[in-house]
This record gives sequence, C-alpha cells and structure tokens, in this order.
Amino acid sequence: MHTPAELKYTEEHEWVKLEGKEALVGITDYAQGELGDIVFVELPAEGAAVKQGDVFGTIEAVKTVSDLYAPVTGKVIAVNKSLGEHPEHINKSPYQDGWMIRIAVDNPSEMEKLLNADGYQTHVGGH
Repeated sequence: MHTPAELKYTEEHEWVKLEGKEALVGITDYAQGELGDIVFVELPAEGAAVKQGDVFGTIEAVKTVSDLYAPVTGKVIAVNKSLGEHPEHINKSPYQDGWMIRIAVDNPSEMEKLLNADGYQTHVGGH
C-alpha cells in the first residue's frame, strides 16, 4: 500500500493535498485496492459547496458502491472529467491521474483534524 507522507487522510479513505488555499482530493491506494475494479464515479459539479465529513459523491466498483466524503469544507473549483470515460485511472494512479475534485478551502485549519500518513496506516491496520 502506497501512502504518500505529504498528504492528509480521512478515516473514510480519502486523501487530500493542500496547495495554498486549494485542496486536491481523491481516494487512497488502500481504498481502490479494497474496492477492486472501479467502473463509475459520480462527482459534484464545479461550483458545488462541500462540507467536511459530508458525502460529495459515490464510487462504484464491480462488487460495491461507496460514498465519497469531503475532507475539507469549501467550493468545488475543478472536477477530473477524465474519470467519466476512464474511471480505471483511480485504480492505476490514485494519487495522480485518479484525483477527483479540487476544492477552494474555506478553513485550512480543518486539515489539522485529518490523519497523517502514519495515522492512516495505523487506522487501516498497517496493510
């Protein structure tokens, strides 16, 4: 399981990379491995408001459908449109090509509530 140290993580398996006042969001390598082959992802429209801890979309794999949870509060300013035709990017490259949304962050201090890489690995049982 790859868990980049520079990212923060939710207990629901999303990762977030803060870049200034913007946050790039996706799901972790662990999560995509647990889900299996991802076939569809439903993401919010640009301009949608998201709130930390609330559902912002769904991800569908061959065997299950899971909710996606916002790691921070803010406004969606970009959506990875390539995932519409190529949801497999999430399986192949969860931290690069498989990013999902970019959020203009309302309160960067919310990042402090998230797990660091070591905390996330402990959370998932050290896989």
